[in-house]
Parts: sequence; C-alpha cells; structure tokens
Amino acid sequence: MATFPRIRVRLLALSCTLPLVATTALAQTSAQPVAATMAASPRPPVAERVPRVDTLHGEVRTDDFFWMKQKKDARVIAYLEAENAYTDAMTAHTAGLRDTLYREMLGRLKQTDLSVPYRDNGYWYYTRTEEGKSYPIICRRKGTMAAPEEIVLDQNALAAGKKFHALGGWDVSPDGQRLLYLQDTTAFREYTLYVKDLPSGRLVDSIPNVWNGTAWADDDRTFFYMTADSAKRGNAVWRHVTGQPRGADANVFREDSVLYNVSVYRSRNGRHVLIPTSSFTTSEWRTIPTAAPNTPPRLVAARRDGVEYDVEPAEGAFLIRTNADGARNFKVVRAPEHDPSPRNWADWIPHRDSAFVENVDAFRGFVVVQERTGGIRRVRIHDPATGAAHTVAMPEEAYGVFASANAEYDTPTYRLSYSSLVTPSTVYDYRVVERRLEVRKRTEVPTYDPSRYEVRRAMAPARDGTPVPVSILMRKGTALDGRSPLLLYAYGSYGATTEPTFRSSVFSLVDRGFVYAIAHIRGGQEMGRGWYDDGKMLKKRNTFFDFEDVADWLVRSRYTSVDRLVANGGSAGGLLMGVVANERPELFRAIVADVPFVDVVNTMLDASLPLTAQEWLQWGNPQVRAEYEYLKTYSPYDNVRAQRYPWLLVTSSLNDSQVGFHEPTKWVAKLRTLKTDGNPLLLRMNMAGGHGGSSGRYDQLREQAFRYAFMLDAVGLAGRAGAPRAAFTP
Repeated sequence: MATFPRIRVRLLALSCTLPLVATTALAQTSAQPVAATMAASPRPPVAERVPRVDTLHGEVRTDDFFWMKQKKDARVIAYLEAENAYTDAMTAHTAGLRDTLYREMLGRLKQTDLSVPYRDNGYWYYTRTEEGKSYPIICRRKGTMAAPEEIVLDQNALAAGKKFHALGGWDVSPDGQRLLYLQDTTAFREYTLYVKDLPSGRLVDSIPNVWNGTAWADDDRTFFYMTADSAKRGNAVWRHVTGQPRGADANVFREDSVLYNVSVYRSRNGRHVLIPTSSFTTSEWRTIPTAAPNTPPRLVAARRDGVEYDVEPAEGAFLIRTNADGARNFKVVRAPEHDPSPRNWADWIPHRDSAFVENVDAFRGFVVVQERTGGIRRVRIHDPATGAAHTVAMPEEAYGVFASANAEYDTPTYRLSYSSLVTPSTVYDYRVVERRLEVRKRTEVPTYDPSRYEVRRAMAPARDGTPVPVSILMRKGTALDGRSPLLLYAYGSYGATTEPTFRSSVFSLVDRGFVYAIAHIRGGQEMGRGWYDDGKMLKKRNTFFDFEDVADWLVRSRYTSVDRLVANGGSAGGLLMGVVANERPELFRAIVADVPFVDVVNTMLDASLPLTAQEWLQWGNPQVRAEYEYLKTYSPYDNVRAQRYPWLLVTSSLNDSQVGFHEPTKWVAKLRTLKTDGNPLLLRMNMAGGHGGSSGRYDQLREQAFRYAFMLDAVGLAGRAGAPRAAFTP
C-alpha cells in the first residue's frame, strides 16, 4: 500500500535506567515449526517501564517508554531484534504461504521491461529493468531510438554491496553532456550530489549533505542545488560552478521560518530557475533567468497569510494557480513575464465551486489543466490563443490519470499515465490537434485476466450526513452475504488523493476471496479543497469518523462482516489505523499499520524532529492549549486503553526519517501492557530500510507477501498451502 510523508526521527541522550529485554524465550522458539511454536507459546519482549514526567498546560504527562528514542543504544537494538524474533516465531507457520504469495506476485511482473522513451534536448530517454536485478537502468539514445544505447546511470551498479540505495533525483545538463544525481545509502535521506561526465563516464564533482532539488543553468557548468536544516527541512538554495570548491558557492536564497519548505527546479520552457517556498497555507515564488544564473532571484508575489499560488511559465506570461480572493477551489490567473506581480494578475480560468483546479502544465501551443469534479480527475486542454477548451475523454468512469514524462515544451502531444482498479497502467500520448489518445504502452501483467473482476463506486454516508466515496474491487460473482473477507485501505491526510488505480499485488488477496476497498476519506482532496480543509487541524477527527463509517457501511451492505474485515494504512494512514484500533476495535478482525505516525502529541512537541514545525499547520501545535486538547483526543499512543484489540501487525524501519522507528515501537510496548485479549500483536522492524521499507523491488515484494500472509491468516485462509480458492472462481 502506498505511503506518504509523515516524517520524524531524532536521537536523544538517555537520562534514565536502561531497559531489560526478555529475549531468551524468543531465541528458543523462533525457528520451530508452527505446531511446536504455538504449543510453546512464544513470549513477547517485555520492555521496562521507565517513567519520564513532563508538565504541559498544568497537566502531568508520563511517558513510560521515552527511552526507546535512543536509536544507537545497543539495548534498544536488542529490544528491536527481540521483537523481530518474536514476530518470526509467531508467523513461522505462514512461511510457505509467504513464499507462494511472493512467487505469485512476482509472476505478475514483467521483470525485463522497458519504459516508453521520451525526447529531451535531442535525446530519447528511457529506463529498463532486467530479470534478477533490483533497480532500474537509465538509458538514452541520440536522435532516434535506432541509435546506439548509452547507459546514463545503472542503479544496480551503484547499489552493489549496499543494504539500501535510493536516488533522490537526476538531472541532465541542457547540452546533454553532464549528469547530476543524488544518492542515499542510509535510508535516512542523507544525500550526496554527484556530477558525472557522460561521454567519459567519470565523476567530475561531488557535494555531500544536500537535499532534493537541482536546476541547470544554460551554460552547462552552473547549477543550483538544495540543502536542509537539522530537521530535514529544505531551506536553502545554492549556486555552484562545476569543478569549483564548495566554499565558493553562493547562497541564492534561504528561508528562516520553520513553517516553510523550499525547492528549486528548471522550468519546462527552459527560461527560468524556479524557487518555490511554501507552508501548508501560504506560498511565494522566485525566479532566476537560466541565461543569467548570477542574477538575484526575483520575487513573483510576496507571501500573504492564507494565500497559496504556483507559477507555470508559458509563452510570454506566467500562468498562476492560486486561491487568492477567496478562490477556495483555486483559479488560474495570467500575468506578464516581465512583471508578474499581483497588480497584473488577470483571471484566465475563474474560480468555480464545482471544479477544483489541481495543476497547470504549459506548452508552446497548448495548456493542460488538471481539474477534479465529482471525485474524478479530468484533463482539460486549453488553447491560449482562442480560449477554447475541451476535456480528454477517458475509457472508464472511475480511474486514475497522471501526467507522465513531458520534458519538451515545443510538442504536439501530451503524455499521461492511466489505470483503474482492473486496468493495468497504460501510457498514452494525447494528440492535441486530432483530439486522439494514442496508446504507447500497456503494462503487461502475465496471468492476469481483467474479465474475472468487477469494480463498483459507491457513496457511504458519514455520521454527519456527508457522502464518502468508496472504490470497490472484487471477483465477478462474489455474493454479498457477509462471508467475504475485505481489505479496507485509506490515507486521508495532507490533501493527498488516493486514486483507484491498478495494483497487481492485491489480486493475490482478491483471488482468494477478498474484496478490496478504498475509502476516499476527508483529509485528501478527492472531492475538492474543502475535502482537505475538513480533514485537518481541529477537523481532523472527520478523517477517522469517515473511515469507521465506511467500514460500518461495508458491513451493513454485506460486503463483509466484522470478523472478516481487515484495515490497512501507512504513515499518516498508520495514524488512522492507530485511532480506529483504539476507538472501534470490535469493528475489525485485523489491522496492519505500516510506519504509523502514532505518538502525535510528543512528536508535535519536538520541533527538532523532521517536519514537526511545518506541520503545526497540518495537525496543530500542542503548545497551544486548544490544539493540545484536540490532539490528545485521538493521538493513538496517548489513548491506548485496557480493552480487547484486533490482530495487529505494525511495520517500521530503523532508519526511517519520516516516522521515527520509536513511535510504533513505543506504541506496541504500551499496547502489550494494556490489551486484554490474546490476539497477535506483532512488530516487524526493518533494520536497514527507510520510510518505504527496503529499496529493492524484490525485497519490497517479500515485505508485501508478509503483510498479505498476516491478513490471510487473520481471516482463516492461511492453511490451504497458499493456493487461490477454487470456490471463488466464477
């Protein structure tokens, strides 16, 4: 399941007695087969309770597991390893099923494959994968695809011998001769920037401790890059000349407010280096001519509290998407390139209550505007000369569509990627003049037959009467008799929209009788900007209520029953899992919480952690009493209580910089002290991964197989050698 950015981690010195960890029983049982394992009743680790007492707003707060934040302490590592050993022991009986699921999911992937090439500055770029290799290979051909292949970057070679490898971005100079790329081998988002001379393959420059975001100037020697503060907040843009010492770099822009993040990139039309800086409620942009990189950045519009805007350079003008003047669903204004200040803003696409403007992409002869109406994204093509516009017709009623590689400004086509719950990803080129979608590639999914499945789109009533969209995937012929297990997924934060797109792995559940459902709950932007506004800050509980109400509706509608219902969410969606586990434990058979943000109050009190300060505008600041009182009503760690809980699988990574490993670890430890049932409570800690788990595609599949095996086990479907059930074949 997809995860999104809820980012935390910090190391603190221990000022208390160190914990004792019970590991002996685990070591004795971790390798035993299931019958012996269950008979021996493996004992979970027992974390020592060492109270740390603080006072906030006159209220005494006690945290028994504060010591778990000390990542580098050997005894903390021993505790995590003990949790992993316990999880291994408790899940040993699913080893065969996990292997079956892995091979099954791998069988739906075309391991040796090629992306659709796109043209940029005279080269055709593409990535390819090879069977047995975990990472993509970035390639190009000059002029035509018949030219010899040149390997731009082989991530497999870079990752050789490393437990983790991630690219934070790559960027080729305008003349095609030099490559910038950012590499992280820690999983903690600690990047080093390298400059590679492509003709020779030599590395000609490197800069450690950088952040995501680069932009080349026109001279092919000068580039802009980012650095971050100690809380991993992108806060500064620098100008560097290849081969010159870093000490000579100019600080082009620095943002001192901890509420704002900064970025940098080169515009599609190649005329501007763009420097946006934004909080969750306010933004401002600066520009530098790519032809004159030493020019001081020019401000487009000074920040005004509550006013957001994005800048897209077009022909002689800037198209600016903004919520200024009360445009809650955003509008698009046009401003002259020579003076784009607000006094020159003129409405180009006026605000409409019925359509949420999500994005604007400008090309030489047309402009693409992504809008959302009725919960579905629409792609509209505008003629800037005549003002005429039309919508690109999509082949299904419910789908996900995204901009794909559109590097060239002067082009007759717009590339997009399309899929639905039953339609694998398809890359289209939309021919603007002919108004025709041209298929460039349909993802091959071996053994997959879409005719065996059906998709439904429903509206479930929330407790306040608001209809909540639900996307549902199931085998054709599935009886609505309450007997089917069901996996309900949601995210619901940061305005991130969960599209009903294709996920080949989920068919390993659906083919075993599962129904798969996505709850498009408030906190995203599926139904417009108001959908997001009504699911954050002091309205955040709407997110949790919506999920619970969708689950209730699915049970009432006989898609499933409470003893067959499984919930899953990750990161901020893991917060959702923690809340519903506390508030509605009887509603779910099992909950899988991936990298969950669960220690909300403590995290939001610590501004040294990644994201905390910026996200006071997302969740609230506990230093403000009213916001503290609201956060306290749902923070999962603060609301664990003596009651029965569902089956719980909690996943995390030791090097996660986005949700610190200590959050789920503390949560599990506290749950062990209070839960009154005998249901499994398992913590699986990836000792080398990051926020998304492992970095290689094969390891990621094995992690998914582990999650699915737990879900199947919870609903009693783990004991059939892992084979799909013939009873569910129509």
